[in-house]
Amino acid sequence: MKGALRSPPHWIGFVAARYVSRGRRNSPSPVFSVLGIATGVLALTVIIAVMNGFQLGFIESILEISSCHLRLEGYPSENETELTDRISSLPGVLSVLPFRELNVLLRGRTSSPRGAIIRGVPADALDRDPGLAGKLEMENGIFDLSRPENIVLGAELARYLSARVGDQVSLLSISGGIGGGSITDQEEGSRFYNVSGIFRCGFYEYDLGWGFISMEAAAELSAAPIDAVPSMETKAPVLGIKLKNRWQDQRVMDEIRKLLTLSGQTLSGQTLSGQTLSRQAEENGGEGLSSWRDYNRAFFGALRTEKLMMFILVGLIFIVVGLNIFQSQRRTVLERREEIGLLRALGASDTAVRLIFVWDGFIIGFAGAGLGLCLGLLVAFHIPAFFSFLEGAVNFIISAINTVSDQLGLSSGAEEFAVFSPQIFYIKEIPSRIIFLEVVLIFLFGFFSALMAAWFASGKVSGTKPAEVLRYE
Repeated sequence: MKGALRSPPHWIGFVAARYVSRGRRNSPSPVFSVLGIATGVLALTVIIAVMNGFQLGFIESILEISSCHLRLEGYPSENETELTDRISSLPGVLSVLPFRELNVLLRGRTSSPRGAIIRGVPADALDRDPGLAGKLEMENGIFDLSRPENIVLGAELARYLSARVGDQVSLLSISGGIGGGSITDQEEGSRFYNVSGIFRCGFYEYDLGWGFISMEAAAELSAAPIDAVPSMETKAPVLGIKLKNRWQDQRVMDEIRKLLTLSGQTLSGQTLSGQTLSRQAEENGGEGLSSWRDYNRAFFGALRTEKLMMFILVGLIFIVVGLNIFQSQRRTVLERREEIGLLRALGASDTAVRLIFVWDGFIIGFAGAGLGLCLGLLVAFHIPAFFSFLEGAVNFIISAINTVSDQLGLSSGAEEFAVFSPQIFYIKEIPSRIIFLEVVLIFLFGFFSALMAAWFASGKVSGTKPAEVLRYE
């Protein structure tokens, strides 16, 4: 009998499952521990999914519309076609799009002037750059830059200018390139463009302050007079390079440097880092190759810090639940001293008995994390429906309160509830984005918080002496 329990410990899981299913005599039910883990995993999954939706929406809008993954400046414009083709053929490159940017003043027929950024792109820009095409939703008209007098405006900018498709807007380059016109001499320096389309990307800054014209029109606008001070608008066009995976930017930058060296277009005659090239681009008139990590460092760093802090703060739920499981397991060890003594007397080792309680934590952690993950993914994939249900439930309660108040002759100032009101927030619906690795990490946090709590709480098992326990039984 002494060695009866020294066989392979298949009985450990069975005993642990009975402990969990039957509960504990004077301790909280394991169900509460499971629900605690599930609540933490559910909350963290939904919060991180919504935060990813907002943050990745901002990041992708910046990288796909106003920015790009790599920028090549200072190259001779006469070699643009050949250079574009050769860079496009590199592994990992998705698209290459030349462009010019202009700071301008726009005026509608009845509106006051408004500053904007106008980007000159080829007429087939949306065909060349699928990322840009995916972000620009045409509300009215089409993205037509086949004629040099056409312009495409952001939805909020068009609304400010009171411009519709087919209307004319006047444009004045702030560099004063056309006819030497100044900001105060707008009639002489302005040109008129026909609105061919109105886009909306969902990023308020771009919808209010961006427009597109043809590359030829931008080149004409950026032609400054001889005595003008060189500025960004007078430089050669920029090549905006999009990658299939933006995290491979350093590798592609090395490939582009080799390509430029072989083609005779070296970057200052040596291989430099993206940050050094960006610094040299300012010193030598714009020649340089830079990555999205360099010119968006502050903004992307702030978003990363925000997400990390939110992850930590919400993750404190697991610490609270883990401490609850730890105290519950310690109490269970003390309550079941007789059973532990009996198992030890039958030949079970300290490790085997301890594994009973570790398996207890394993079952609680796996059940809680699995339940929370399933519910979290269900909510995250149906965020609009979930918040619509939430708003409907709250508004039903508010309506009931208002009805009762009216019947009692009391004034009720309760108004309808909206989680994200379109009048306040510039969004149509709440975005959600699931990242697989983050979901796995959240599951493991919930699972290991219960498992580690059970492991540390079961440490007192080794101090249980069978003879002392059974002596008084």
